[in-house]
Amino acid sequence: MHFVARACLAAAITIAVAPACAQSDDKAARVSLTGYYQFNTTLDDGGRFNWGGGIASASFARPLSQQLSAELDVRYEYQSWRWHEPVAFANQAPWKNLNAPSIGLDLDYAYSQDLVFTLKPLVEWDYESGAGTGDALTYGAVAAVTKVYSQNLTLGIGLSAFRRVDKTQVLPFPIVNWQINDKWRIANPFEAGPAGGAGLEVVYSPNERWEIAEGATYRSYRFRLATDNPTPSGIGENNFIPIFLRVTRKLTKDARIDFWAAIATFGRASVDYENGGGRYQDDYNVGPALAATFVLQF
Repeated sequence: MHFVARACLAAAITIAVAPACAQSDDKAARVSLTGYYQFNTTLDDGGRFNWGGGIASASFARPLSQQLSAELDVRYEYQSWRWHEPVAFANQAPWKNLNAPSIGLDLDYAYSQDLVFTLKPLVEWDYESGAGTGDALTYGAVAAVTKVYSQNLTLGIGLSAFRRVDKTQVLPFPIVNWQINDKWRIANPFEAGPAGGAGLEVVYSPNERWEIAEGATYRSYRFRLATDNPTPSGIGENNFIPIFLRVTRKLTKDARIDFWAAIATFGRASVDYENGGGRYQDDYNVGPALAATFVLQF
């Protein structure tokens, strides 16, 4: 099987399926930049917060044999949080600036023309600025099997298993790339990894340049807190389900920009002591958010 075809089979695990595969054409590298912002969101027990950040990522792929290919992925995410009188956290900001550098290796093995096995081990450091990175390690892997049933239908199952700052999380997720007709598709929009599964979206393509999609996924961030935090060297966590609308403009064959509008639902922020055991937590109301991503392949 051709290397690019194998990469597209596994794309549901690591990137948005259709835009990447539609533009790959022997491209061996990809870079992307994302910026996002969640507007003022009210906490159930009183107070509010907002936060924004950015992600820079790059990947480099090459075939190792007729059946085996590899892709190196490097990524850095930064988040800046602002809090106003969070009652459940004793009116103190539970965290401020978060960092998440990571490196992963995506291995795809084409067992046959229509069946691919994927393994992606990954190491990540999740920490508030001022924390000791030695206690901020996240490590694990995403494993998946993907089968092509026809030119228009690819299905699979994946499993994300990670040790995340003193907590183990195992999360199964579906892999879907179903081209219903020339206008409509169902696929996975996001990466599967420590933050959650790949999610699902319904995509409408009125022409070759534009896509409009809506969907949902699950996101979970867990990180080591700073030594001068109100909970020194503790553990912070933010969990929510984003429901989103995406509009994509394909600028060229190798470049695109994605615009996102979303609401964060079922959100919860929590802080634990250094060795767990719980301290503060609070649910938060629906929070609106905007984001944009630029992707270039070469």
